[in-house]
Amino acid sequence: MFSRLFGKPKEQANTLATLDKLNETLEMLEKKEKVLLKKVDAEVEKAKEFTRTKNKRAAIQCLKRKRLYEQQVEQLGNFQLRIHDQMIMLEGAKATTETVDALRTGASAMKAMQKATNIDDVDKTMDEINEQTENMKQIQEALATPIGAAADFDEDELEAELEELEGAELEEQLLQPATTAPAAPVHAPVGRPARPAAQKNTAEDDELAALQAEMAM
Repeated sequence: MFSRLFGKPKEQANTLATLDKLNETLEMLEKKEKVLLKKVDAEVEKAKEFTRTKNKRAAIQCLKRKRLYEQQVEQLGNFQLRIHDQMIMLEGAKATTETVDALRTGASAMKAMQKATNIDDVDKTMDEINEQTENMKQIQEALATPIGAAADFDEDELEAELEELEGAELEEQLLQPATTAPAAPVHAPVGRPARPAAQKNTAEDDELAALQAEMAM
């Protein structure tokens, strides 16, 4: 319905022209109203002047003209109200038409995109992506699989051998003698030579350490 009323560009232009015409008419009526109000004030002043000069007949004539002007002012007010009402209706219809056109344009664009993107094509594309992902996973697993002599190694045996090496290392650390602080120098009496006891103990410690290392191997 709205497309039949205002959907075409020519009819939209006619709507804008009508709004402009109504706006011009409204401005003209407002100007006439101001002029009539000034005339009303002028007749009131004249009536007061004639009243002061005791010219009753002339004062009554001024009041009659004042009422005629007031009737015209009231009539112009009704005209302005009708024009305002017509402008509001046209502006609302114009806004409605523009909204419908925008929605129609969006629906057409959505339809075109859906036509370009078929659901079957989407499913096919997703299947291809899943297939390529699975192939890549299989390739990575194949590259990570040991080949040649490394493929014959038993993982359990390697783990057991590693534990033996760790145990031997720990035992060797426990059998090593603790580092002793250097002994305080012994001052021998004058005229009596000191005995080389420290050097003898050091040689015995070295022999003991060598023996412990051989036992650990």
